[in-house]
Amino acid sequence: MQFEQVYRNGCGLDVHKETVVATVMGDGIKTETRTFSTFTSSLTEMGKWLEQLGIENCAMESTGVYWKPILNILSEYVPHVMLVNARHIKNVPGHKTDKKDSEWICKLLISGLLKGSFIPEEKIRQLRDLTRYKTKLVQEQASEKNRIQRILEDANIKLTCVLSDITGVVATKLIDGLIAGRKDIEKLINEHYHGKLSASRQEIKEALTGRLTAHHIFMLKQMKKHIQKLEEQIEEIDKEIEQRVEPFQKEVELLQTIPGVGKEGALKILSEISPDMSNFPDEHHLASWAGMCPGNNETAGKKKSSRTRHGNKNLKAILVECGWAASRTKGTYIRAKYDKLAYRKGKKKALIAIGHIILCAAYHIINKKEPFSELGFEYLEERLKKKRFEYYTRKLAEMGYKVEKSA
Repeated sequence: MQFEQVYRNGCGLDVHKETVVATVMGDGIKTETRTFSTFTSSLTEMGKWLEQLGIENCAMESTGVYWKPILNILSEYVPHVMLVNARHIKNVPGHKTDKKDSEWICKLLISGLLKGSFIPEEKIRQLRDLTRYKTKLVQEQASEKNRIQRILEDANIKLTCVLSDITGVVATKLIDGLIAGRKDIEKLINEHYHGKLSASRQEIKEALTGRLTAHHIFMLKQMKKHIQKLEEQIEEIDKEIEQRVEPFQKEVELLQTIPGVGKEGALKILSEISPDMSNFPDEHHLASWAGMCPGNNETAGKKKSSRTRHGNKNLKAILVECGWAASRTKGTYIRAKYDKLAYRKGKKKALIAIGHIILCAAYHIINKKEPFSELGFEYLEERLKKKRFEYYTRKLAEMGYKVEKSA
C-alpha cells in the first residue's frame, strides 16, 4: 500500500512489556527493524541509534503503562515522540507480527496519517497520579465500610434499620463499644444518644441486640484498622497535592466558581486537562477528547448511533459527579438546563450534557483566567419567549399583519 510521504523519516515502535520493536524508514535511510528490551540501558541504546540516524519523529501505541519509560528515554534523543491511540492504527487482518506492526506504524507516521494523543507536562502527570490514587483509596474506604455493614448484618445487628448512616458519630461509637466487648447496652446507648436521632432508645437497643461472636469482633477490628490506615494515607496524599497544586492555585479557585464544582472537583478536572489549553483548539475538541459529547455513526443518510465515544474515564467520572451536584443547586442556569433535559431525555443523558457544559466552562475559565458567568435560572425561559415572539411576528408578517412591540 503506497502513501504520500509527509515526513522525511520516522520510526514506528511496537511496544510490549519486555520488548519494543523499532522500524525506521525514510529518505536516505535503509529500512531496518531492531528489537530492544525495555530495560533503561537498552532503551538508551535505542535512543542513541535513532539519534545517529537523524530520526526526527517517532510513534508508538499507548499500550498500558509500558509506553511511559520509552517516552521518558526517547524524549532525550528524538525531537518529536508521538503517542497514538491503538484503535486508530489497526493493521490489515491476517498479517500481524511485531515487525509488521512496527513497519505499519512507521508508514502511517511518515505519511502524516497519525494524530498524537494528549500528554500533559510532567508536573500535571504527577498531580494526576496523586488525585487518581486518592480516588482509589476513597473507593476502598467505602468498600471497607460496606463490609462492616455486612458483618453487622451477619451478627444480627440491625443498626442500618434505625440509623441513616453507620459511619456517623453515634453509630461509630456504638460499634466501637460492641467491639470493646461491652455488654451494658442500655448504658452504652445513654452515653451517646442525642435528641436529633429519629429512632428511640428502645429501637436502638433492639437493633444492637444480636449474635455478636468472637469471629465478628475480630473481623470488625481488622476492618476498623484498615479504615484508619486509609484515612492516614488520604491525609498524607492531601498534603502532597496541596504542595503540587500551589502554582495552579488561581485556576483551582476559578474552577470552583462553576456550580457543582468544589475544591476536590476542581483539582481532579485540572489534573486531567492541565492548565495549558493550547493543547485543544477549542472547547469542542476538549469535550470530544474527554468523551463528553455525542458520537457520529451515520451511513447512507441514516444515523445508527450517537452514543458517546471512548474518552478519559477518570475525567468523565468527576464531571458526572459534579453534574449531580450542579443539578441540585438553586437558581442557576445549569439547574434549569438539567431540569429541561431530564424531562425530555432522562437523567443519565442529562448528566452527560451537564458534564459537557461544565467542561466547556472549565476550558474558557482556564483559558481566559475569568470566573464563571452565571446566566440565571430564568435565562432559558426568557430565550424561549424571545424565539417564540420572533417566530409569531414573522408568521403574522407573512399574513400581511404588522406587529408593533409595546413599550
